[in-house]
Amino acid sequence: MSNGYIINTNQKSYTNCEPEMIQGEKCAAYYTPWKEGIDKIKANDLIFLYSNEVGIIARGVASGICEIKDFNGGTDEEHYMELDRFKKLVIPFKSSEINATLGKNVVLSGTQRKIDYDDGLKIWQRITKNYL
Repeated sequence: MSNGYIINTNQKSYTNCEPEMIQGEKCAAYYTPWKEGIDKIKANDLIFLYSNEVGIIARGVASGICEIKDFNGGTDEEHYMELDRFKKLVIPFKSSEINATLGKNVVLSGTQRKIDYDDGLKIWQRITKNYL
């Protein structure tokens, strides 16, 4: 069964990560233990890229193929996955909107937040109607 994931763009630690994710139409995580989270994403999972203090800034559907590359001088420190049906949002989808859409408080601390597919679909549909 598919899931949804809200993935932090790592903007606070490395300012080049977020633009690279947008340009590359991918989700990514760096260093252990965070990079291993990308390995768990399956084909057709709904992915939302989240920028701290901004909100969801892009979305896509996971390809299911995790790729690995060097990052910031470290060998194999970036795990990433290309996203199909990738769209950058015109207006960020704030965390308060996530909570309102799902009717519950979603804590967005950490690199990756797994959510139920049905919740991901609600966010996907709300973004489609109001944020693209």
